[in-house]
Amino acid sequence: MECPHCHSQISSSATHCKRCGGAIPSGQYLLEECGLAEPARAAIPAASASTSARKPASYRFARLGDRFLAFALDTTLLFGLFAILDAWTYMRLGTFDGNELQLTTAALVIAMTLNASVLFFYGWLLEAACGATLGKALVGIRIVRTAQQGSLRASAVRNALRIVDGLGFYLVGAVVAACSNVRQRIGDICARTAVVEQSFGIGIRVAGVLLWIATLAGAWWAVPRICSVNDPIHTPYLSQVVVRIGRNENSAYFKIAGFTIELHGENGASVKSKI
Repeated sequence: MECPHCHSQISSSATHCKRCGGAIPSGQYLLEECGLAEPARAAIPAASASTSARKPASYRFARLGDRFLAFALDTTLLFGLFAILDAWTYMRLGTFDGNELQLTTAALVIAMTLNASVLFFYGWLLEAACGATLGKALVGIRIVRTAQQGSLRASAVRNALRIVDGLGFYLVGAVVAACSNVRQRIGDICARTAVVEQSFGIGIRVAGVLLWIATLAGAWWAVPRICSVNDPIHTPYLSQVVVRIGRNENSAYFKIAGFTIELHGENGASVKSKI
């Protein structure tokens, strides 16, 4: 195995390099086995020693904290897109009667379908084309393949399995990645991918920040204007009202099926729920 700092040969079980004293990342040997890092050579000719010293450092697996930060940035960005889509869907397929918004089954089904589609295509296309979503690019991590397969297929499998990794607010994915030597969640294991550290250029990061801000600002501007137009489309199917959100003189309420949550603000906020 090769030290990622000085590129000298070390044991696959070593935790520190005897030559430079640098710490060896956990699972470094797996990077070489997967082809993500160049294997160590038995001998390096003197004439090429200076050239070898100038080679970029080997990949390092991304820390779970960095992956969580990238996930938070992506989620915030997607929340702006979801807000626009949901507002349009609810105002077209739901009804607004006075101070009450009534959501039909069709409105909820279509909104969830649109949100799931945007979430999947956002991760699938960006990771396949660029190796990173906007959040990953800002944090400085990217997706790499550990096997010879198409990027579109690997990215599709990885993002489709978010359904499993996302259970319990991504508790399943976090636990599996924490127990893995190469920090792979279930989607990474099945897609044969890994998340590694890689710094992106300043231009890409600046453009990413501007796009992130523009998306949220656009949602802040668009949602109130979408909600101000009440032009419902009546559908012959799935037209039953299942959710009611509104307010009266003394409280606001949320009703779904036979369950009701009321917020009273007379003597401080309080929550009541009843069947």
